[in-house]
Amino acid sequence: MTHSDVSPEGHQPRPPASDARSPLFAWPARVYWEDTDAGGVVYHARYLHFLERARTEWLRTAGIGQQALREAFGIVFVVHRMELDFNAPARLDDLLTATVEPVERRSASFVVRQALRREPEARPLVEARVRIACIDAQRFRPRPIPDGLFQWDGPEDRSGTGMCRRNEQGSA
Repeated sequence: MTHSDVSPEGHQPRPPASDARSPLFAWPARVYWEDTDAGGVVYHARYLHFLERARTEWLRTAGIGQQALREAFGIVFVVHRMELDFNAPARLDDLLTATVEPVERRSASFVVRQALRREPEARPLVEARVRIACIDAQRFRPRPIPDGLFQWDGPEDRSGTGMCRRNEQGSA
């Protein structure tokens, strides 16, 4: 089974909010009341929600659905480590863009760099470095990322995911 077979049941991946020629994947988000404290500033833990959604959509755009990974391969991806820099606050009604950029791959984990920006500003409000581990869904022990699930293409990749999607025959 190739990762092109691994997608959410009955759902087509939504197109990325990013330019497909960019090595960054970008996903839009809006700040709602539920994200803020009484002063209308985003509560620090809510930034993790925006970043998580962007990582999930990045994988989904590459044809990798989380539930299908569990069912087809018996694995799940989990956050192993996260380093965050809070540079400036987001506020109620801000339009944000969360980005995902793959920077490192090992046999059972990978690292992405993420940023959350307020549109149209270039300065990141939050910056993160996230190590994602591949683990056995039953035992919660590290497991190698299945061969062919995704190919790490790094900065030269132009798919918008940092990964090279495979076609039905399994070639890039």
